Amino acid sequence: MPNARDGVARPPARPPAHPPADDAARLAAKLAGNAVDDLPAGALAAKLRAARTEGRQLRVKLGIDPTAPDIHLGHAVVLGKLREFQDAGHRVVLIVGDYTARVGDPSGRSTLRPMLSAEEIDANAATFREQALKILDPDPERLEVRRNGEWLDMPMIELLRLVGTTTAAQLLEREDFAKRWSAREPISMLELLYPLLQGYDSVAIRADVELGGTDQKFNLLLGRDIQRAYGQPEQAILTMPILVGVDGRQKMSKSLGNQIGVTDPPEEMYGKTMAIPDEAVPEYRRLLIEPRAAGRDPAGAEGAHPPHPAEISPRDAKRALARELVAWLHSEEAAQAAERHFDLVFVERGVPEDVQEALFECVDGVVHLPGLIAHELGMSRSEARRVIDQGGVTLGDAQLAAGEHDVPCERADGQVLKVGKRRFRRLRTR
Repeated sequence: MPNARDGVARPPARPPAHPPADDAARLAAKLAGNAVDDLPAGALAAKLRAARTEGRQLRVKLGIDPTAPDIHLGHAVVLGKLREFQDAGHRVVLIVGDYTARVGDPSGRSTLRPMLSAEEIDANAATFREQALKILDPDPERLEVRRNGEWLDMPMIELLRLVGTTTAAQLLEREDFAKRWSAREPISMLELLYPLLQGYDSVAIRADVELGGTDQKFNLLLGRDIQRAYGQPEQAILTMPILVGVDGRQKMSKSLGNQIGVTDPPEEMYGKTMAIPDEAVPEYRRLLIEPRAAGRDPAGAEGAHPPHPAEISPRDAKRALARELVAWLHSEEAAQAAERHFDLVFVERGVPEDVQEALFECVDGVVHLPGLIAHELGMSRSEARRVIDQGGVTLGDAQLAAGEHDVPCERADGQVLKVGKRRFRRLRTR
């Protein structure tokens, strides 16, 4: 088991092309673009200067707990910032929090977070690297992916040493803990332990810089204290804005159902983007599109930039955002096809030509639609029943009524089943 005091190997086979020392402040300002907090003042520039002097890469850390199977555009804000560090020649350390997910990050929470099973965590963690690589550079000299179970599965003596670095008063100063303490709401010992475990991650991988959302500010700062307690240089921190979900009100979250996943199919991604309120579009562009555009060669292969959103209507600005997101995370061809699909389904009110077929078993002359929908679209049967009962499913030209869960096979065979606004299947009996 790796021991934090032993550190980890630093394998920069290809040191970054650092700027001259007097340009470190300029690069630091560029890398801190869009950040809410850049702390302590001047620390990032000092890290860049030191790395140049030592001829090494900075180790830039991000931890993500696999509490859900999908990475969404909220995560992409921070992942995009990590990519900027990679493009500047530095090494990103992406920590999949398979151990911290067992505790549950209390940041921004007003209640206890339910603990996930080991099986759920492992299944979610298995998908994270593939999804993150839609944004990060996979070059092993610039990317290191670790699970914090490597070092958090520690002997009791190490855990006691870690707990001894921090006081209960420090932890209860956290805004969310303080509010719950004042309201006499429960705070579990596991939740109090979480910031310490996250801070130990920084010790274990010897982080120079750590990134996170603004809700992570306390944890990131505490990581500096814990590094200092272990005799390590303290990390610089950057916090990034929290992206609102497609509802335009709450932060993007799978648990709230307002997310756009980085691996969503192109049509889904385009359609969900078109559902974003007009007033949220500039923030999506500022956090997701403009940082990438700033790094492009204007004469490069990606071509000319689209018109500035202020020059076009809100509807066209949203369509431009949807196209650019799909082109970024899929391809330009996929973006064009997704836009055609959207126009056909939502503007012309038609059915896509390339509807995927779904085969069903005819049992006693009927097909049970909740089971079919659950199997085809990856939702639970109860959720499928709820969508039908709320009028969100049509078969052919007819909307299914509440409770209409079993339909005659003859009626279903060959018809297009539409679930919600964007999901279609053409039904065929086996």
